[in-house]
Amino acid sequence: MVFRYCIALILTLSVYSVVAQSTADLDSRNGFKDIRLGTRADSVKGARLKKEFTVKENVYPSQTYAVEHPEYTSIGDVRIKSVELGAYRNLIETITLITEKDPRLMKALEGLFGRATYDAKNNQYFWRGESVLLTYKSHSKNNLLLEYRSLLIPRMMVEDRKSKIDKIADDF
Repeated sequence: MVFRYCIALILTLSVYSVVAQSTADLDSRNGFKDIRLGTRADSVKGARLKKEFTVKENVYPSQTYAVEHPEYTSIGDVRIKSVELGAYRNLIETITLITEKDPRLMKALEGLFGRATYDAKNNQYFWRGESVLLTYKSHSKNNLLLEYRSLLIPRMMVEDRKSKIDKIADDF
């Protein structure tokens, strides 16, 4: 009897490990479809520069790109209304998708990355990997916002700020 229980437990655990991946898969994907975080934003198919600006604390300018390409119009049967890229030093920091509201998206994401963590303060679900953060939240009555955010680019920003301060200190 104990042997059967052990076998059943092992089979159940193996099924769950196959069905629900972990956030390591989120890190290995590193973005949406063929748009990868940390790569050059101007190399993405259909990307055009919307705005370039410099945040007060940053040394280098940031950019916002709008992406219009047939490959990025849907996730399965769910229509994508817009794709935007946020970049720092022309390296993709964020990928923002506005999609139609469809519960199949959440089920698919949980199937890929495991159960999401709910953030009550920001009213959103998220998956956090070593280098990528994926958020899922309501954007409006009929739309969802999915955002892939690199956790490596902000470290680069901090390093750039430190190097700027070091250069100023060297002038004394």
